[in-house]
Amino acid sequence: MATAYVLINCELGSEETIISQLKAISGVKEVHGTFGAYDILAKIESPTVEALREIITWKIRKIEKIRSTLTLMGIEGQS
Repeated sequence: MATAYVLINCELGSEETIISQLKAISGVKEVHGTFGAYDILAKIESPTVEALREIITWKIRKIEKIRSTLTLMGIEGQS
């Protein structure tokens, strides 16, 4: 199982809407609003790294009002 954590910056006031949209995406296992440099943290799991990239690139990064993302890929066997 491939895992990634996506740190998200979004437009001010759009956090709740984006969190709702993230929760509706298949593969998104956890979503948390955060304080600090990033607004939202999402945990994504998928059977393959390629499927994980597709979720992040074509679903998450296309959500309106997301300004930027930073993806941290998990290393299999180090959990």
